[in-house]
Amino acid sequence: MDMDVFRAVVTGRVQGVNFRHESAMRARALGINGYVKNLWSGDVEVVAQGNRSQLERYLDFLRTGPPAAQVTKVDVRWGHGTEEGPFETFEIRW
Repeated sequence: MDMDVFRAVVTGRVQGVNFRHESAMRARALGINGYVKNLWSGDVEVVAQGNRSQLERYLDFLRTGPPAAQVTKVDVRWGHGTEEGPFETFEIRW
């Protein structure tokens, strides 16, 4: 099955607010594989692989984040197939 993939950089108050944990839980619930990690810039990077409708729902979550987060911008780059994977799970990277 061909999967879509995106790389998103989430900007705002997204570190120290449980963003990675909540993002990973949401991705797993949607059946999405990939990873989430903090960047030195203070942003969060998300690489997600799944079907397009799952990924669109996940992006809706990333645009708001968990309650303590204040997302100001989400830059998304879409791909297709296994350009950034393939991934078997969704993990939090350090």
